[in-house]
Amino acid sequence: MSAAIRRAAAEFIGTAMLLIAVVGSGIAAQRLSPTDVGLQLMENAVVTGAALVAIILALGPVSGAHLNPLVSVADAMLGGTPWREAPAYVAAQVCGGACGTVVANLMFGLPAISLSAQRRAGAGLWLGEVVATFGLLVVIYGVVNSDRRAWAPLAVGAYITSAYWFTSSTSFANPAVALARTLSDTFAGIAPGSAPMFILMQLAGGGLGLAAIRLLYPAHQKSKEVQACLPEFSSRSM
Repeated sequence: MSAAIRRAAAEFIGTAMLLIAVVGSGIAAQRLSPTDVGLQLMENAVVTGAALVAIILALGPVSGAHLNPLVSVADAMLGGTPWREAPAYVAAQVCGGACGTVVANLMFGLPAISLSAQRRAGAGLWLGEVVATFGLLVVIYGVVNSDRRAWAPLAVGAYITSAYWFTSSTSFANPAVALARTLSDTFAGIAPGSAPMFILMQLAGGGLGLAAIRLLYPAHQKSKEVQACLPEFSSRSM
């Protein structure tokens, strides 16, 4: 099996696992704490952040564990992931996210696909997605470009956990996640009609994040690649 196929497979599996954690913990939280929305959000956030750390540690040596189309595109623009592989990364992430959501629904005895009715819209929520996505890219590349890449899994997990709370949108910050969450009419869901604006705002936040990275780390933008784990564990060149 070629290295490119292994990397795409890692992105598929990793994004599927991420959505199983996001949607599954949302369903569990809804059932365990049916009258306390704040507690539901706390349970959802903590589980998602912890799972994200584990997934990045496990799959980072294979593909970098981007798990996010915006991260893959930004990495290609900064000279990391080859452009010829970026479409496979994005496709694997989108498909993996959808499959992960289906698995989460089925685990809890729900229909495999149930389009969400949870409308998420409004200027405040859209701004929240810009902030969440901007911050995510800055955290990832800030850690990598300051030669602390061993801390990247913890940094990303901590950021996403906290961004659930400090952003108005609960920090989707990922087009593959936004699309996948339309497939579950549960706590973590988003109505299909709300997803396009979320994705547009994520693109805006990603663009701002990329601009900030180029400004802050000009010497690294051609020489560093997103890698979640220690460099000696990586099968890819830096």
